[in-house]
Amino acid sequence: QVQLVESGGGLVQPGGSLRLSCAASRSIFSINNMAWYRQAPGKERELVAIMTGALSTSYADFVKGRFTLFRDNAKNTMYLQMNSLKPEDTAVYYCNARNSGVNIWGQGTQVTVSS
Repeated sequence: QVQLVESGGGLVQPGGSLRLSCAASRSIFSINNMAWYRQAPGKERELVAIMTGALSTSYADFVKGRFTLFRDNAKNTMYLQMNSLKPEDTAVYYCNARNSGVNIWGQGTQVTVSS
């Protein structure tokens, strides 16, 4: 079973950029469904971006044009490039993999956008 570890979170001013990483303990080559979620205090966990099947990528409306999900299979790592960050992007960000019907989650990394 693969383990996922997020990193790259931190404090950034509005309009700034941040790149999150999700490092997998094993190869992610055969994992076709990987995603980034986020959860703010008192809020439901919500989907941010997902790559599925034929490596097609979909984004939530609130991040379109600002965030980009991409993978480097050789490094067993999925990334989320976040640009033009807004205070409402503040949340714990989690990476997720769907493998053989099982959801695998990382521990999350905190992103805080504040002036």
